[in-house]
Amino acid sequence: MPLPTPSRALPRRRFLRATGQATAVLAAAALALTACSTGPASSTAAESPSQAASSAFPVTLKHAFGETTIKEQPQRVVTVSWVNDDVAIALGVVPVGVPKNEWGGNDKGSTPWKDAALEKLGAGFGSDKAPAQFSEADGVNFTEIAKLNPDVILGAYSGLTAEDYKKLSEIAPVVAHPEVAYGTSWQDSTTIIGKALGKETEAAKLVADTEATIQDKASKYPQLAGKTFIYGNLDPAATEKIGLYTANDNRPRFLSSIGMKQASVVDENSKGSKEFYIPWSAEKANELESDIFVTWVADAAAAKAVQADPLMAQIPAVKTGALVADSDNTLTLSISASSPLSLPWSLDTFLPQLAGAADKVAK
Repeated sequence: MPLPTPSRALPRRRFLRATGQATAVLAAAALALTACSTGPASSTAAESPSQAASSAFPVTLKHAFGETTIKEQPQRVVTVSWVNDDVAIALGVVPVGVPKNEWGGNDKGSTPWKDAALEKLGAGFGSDKAPAQFSEADGVNFTEIAKLNPDVILGAYSGLTAEDYKKLSEIAPVVAHPEVAYGTSWQDSTTIIGKALGKETEAAKLVADTEATIQDKASKYPQLAGKTFIYGNLDPAATEKIGLYTANDNRPRFLSSIGMKQASVVDENSKGSKEFYIPWSAEKANELESDIFVTWVADAAAAKAVQADPLMAQIPAVKTGALVADSDNTLTLSISASSPLSLPWSLDTFLPQLAGAADKVAK
């Protein structure tokens, strides 16, 4: 995704596309290897993998760089990028190492949903079973990953390059994204990681349960059904003022999953594209026809700047007041890097914001 500097973040994903590196506001030291937990989380089933799980190996997974064979059920799991750690933890596996959440994270370099899940597994940060954390501020942290001596490296949702994949493969088998960088749905990420960890049955149930939770919560806001949306990025201070997320991205996928419809202007201008984001000329802002427009903003002042901008104010949803301008970085992260842990956490906050915007749409 184009183009902001690390400090403009979310667009940590935007920075990733421009640089091939992870964005962060601060570099962070990795925790000592002695702080790692190893292998599955501390439940009886996790500590003693079932015969069915063991017999699932070896498994071969296809991805953007070919295929990877995992010979036996991994005991030392390391993750890169977002989402992958959430999925492993949701499946009851505590990785030995995970990236810090340096954008949208808390003072632990983590997230509320990850903290809660790790606590349930007896592996909260600060405990001797917690994953080691490493910084991705300068891209994939090959040095710290190698120190963790992993059996597998999970990157089903990631923007790994061919060079990244090659270097990581010298450390351990790598599960890369299947096709589009940062375009793997949370359902596919869960399915892929479930297979890699010998937890296919658990992964299928996790997907079904998460989807059921989403639908149950969304059903309380019937005004969202059928509303058209654009999920994009509006920033009057940026060189590239407007960008639009395509159907390859998890943000539009989430809104589509609750019965909303992506605006035809986005579909038509991204048809056939494998990108998750396309730039849009501010001079054509008035063409961005949709009932609702959703964007991340740095703060309340930035939201007001969008509404006061002579070009952005021509966006139909901005005109009608149906703009959802989110300045909560953690909430934004929970939707943009969707996972079976983050989405349920986000619903009670994000859905009312969407519903409020939908209420402003003319009948």
